[in-house]
Amino acid sequence: MFESKFITNAINRSAENPMDRRRFLKAAGVTGLGVGAASMLGAPDAFAAVTGGPSDAAILNFALNLEYLEAEFYARATTGSGLSDNITGGTGTQGAVTGGRAVTFQTPAIKQFAQEIAKDEQEHVVFLRTALGNSAVSRPAIDLDASFKAAAKAAGLGDTFDPYKDELSFLLGAFVFEDVGVTAYKGAAPLITNKTYLGAAAGILAVEAYHAALIRTTLYGMGVDAQGAAGKISAARGSLDGVGTDDQGISVNGASNIVPTDDNGLAFGRTFGHVLNIVYLTPAVATSGGFFPAGVNGEVNQSGGGTGSTATPSGGVATGAGGTAGGRNTELLVGGVVAAAGAAAAASAYQRNRKTAADGVTDDVDTTQA
Repeated sequence: MFESKFITNAINRSAENPMDRRRFLKAAGVTGLGVGAASMLGAPDAFAAVTGGPSDAAILNFALNLEYLEAEFYARATTGSGLSDNITGGTGTQGAVTGGRAVTFQTPAIKQFAQEIAKDEQEHVVFLRTALGNSAVSRPAIDLDASFKAAAKAAGLGDTFDPYKDELSFLLGAFVFEDVGVTAYKGAAPLITNKTYLGAAAGILAVEAYHAALIRTTLYGMGVDAQGAAGKISAARGSLDGVGTDDQGISVNGASNIVPTDDNGLAFGRTFGHVLNIVYLTPAVATSGGFFPAGVNGEVNQSGGGTGSTATPSGGVATGAGGTAGGRNTELLVGGVVAAAGAAAAASAYQRNRKTAADGVTDDVDTTQA
């Protein structure tokens, strides 16, 4: 048996700050166990963890920033209002939300699943905040206006894109987020040491994947124009994180590509830095920009430079962001230029189409159109 003190120390490294373990276990649905016994669920992984990386709480706080963004986007689309003040406070600077309004839905099914996704995202916020307790970061400043316009312009969709204009625009706006959320949780999973935390993150990942597939399927069914627009957004995302073929559109040569996967049928993952390259709308190293004009709150807040590096960048502990808050964001402009260059080639997206040859070997086919 391991000494209880050793076990306790191993589990405690999962906290960015002292936190209420019972609160997390209750939020995660782990009941009927003492804190020590329940913590043993994560002990073996904690023993093998490499020291010096972000703590589990830092990883969950990074996820919380993204959940704030998604929850605010969907809440405004479905109700015209954002999250209530009682679930947006915490450590770090609490920011306001710019933009967003209710969408005039014409299709009952789209309205219904938009409301369902909005509910899921708000519940993710509440769950993570409950799990983190006093360690939870506050909602950072979020831009749902200029950021979407910049992202759409970079993708070649014009200068006046508004995700709240109509159903198609809403779905394209959702498409910007959902694939990124899936790859963010997939990329973070190997870094989580506590199995209880990992199980919770896996649960959220599964829900985000359901959301992404629903958005992709609906867009595909809206025809070639919607498919083309989604492909341009995918291309722009790919040019921002600078990593191979980890972003794919929803169609390949007219056939559906609902589930973007690698050659093993596995979902792609992104590093924290590459996720931030996309939401900051820049391929460069930055601590703010795009959807988070003052950066995200928490230890992990610096983008990765879009170079394909697997390093996990971070800023100062619990500092939120720094750098360009309140000023002209030159990194955003650089990101827009680079993304536009990638999307302007229309197919800048390397749309991977796996075909099975007669011998059963799966090949990757570059379907870029001339």
